[in-house]
Amino acid sequence: MLLEARGITRTVDIVDAEPLRILRGVDLAVDAGEHVSIMGRSGSGKSTLLNILGMLDAPTDGELLFDGAPVARMRRGARDRMRGRNVGFVFQQFNLLARRTARENVAMPLLYASGPGFWHRAALAGSMLERVGLGERVDQLPERLSGGEQQRVAIARALIREPRLILADEPTGALDVETGGAVMDLLDDIAHRAGAALVTITHDPHVAARAGRAYRLDGGVLAEVAPEIVR
Repeated sequence: MLLEARGITRTVDIVDAEPLRILRGVDLAVDAGEHVSIMGRSGSGKSTLLNILGMLDAPTDGELLFDGAPVARMRRGARDRMRGRNVGFVFQQFNLLARRTARENVAMPLLYASGPGFWHRAALAGSMLERVGLGERVDQLPERLSGGEQQRVAIARALIREPRLILADEPTGALDVETGGAVMDLLDDIAHRAGAALVTITHDPHVAARAGRAYRLDGGVLAEVAPEIVR
């Protein structure tokens, strides 16, 4: 199993009030090549769960395993290196650097690579932009790109290190329906070709229905949803 969450909880202490229980015993297992979606209303804890799955945050209780190894037992440096090599993030807000070209934005993660990845980062970024259909836009600044093109740049940046796990947080939330569908087609295709696991966090049932398995997060509890209910 590539990624496994066991009994994950997340609780935040609040001064002069009861602690806020965001996640309550979440169990989830995702293997290489799977596409899993997690639905939920705004404030349901979806982004908190994604941050824990992506090793950006730690659970209050429970255990997260990556490739069978308990993440909590890793030293911080080792955990950060593993996340950098194996996890790619795609967010609703594209988070592109305004004064950097598409190529430079995509190449950013390779500044922390070693060997050929570092020295050939510009060429690798250009090749990745070709894969997402932006081969002729590599030298454009973000302000000269449409919303769909900016999201494609963000996807290329997330995939430049060929991660084994792709975490997409509302990847179509800032896009119109047609452009959002094209972006999801691209994510599905690239994840499938790479054999990577794809976890999509969304409030959109149409996006959720694209996954092989769909879950709903409600009141901090994660439960699988039957495909016919999602659709």
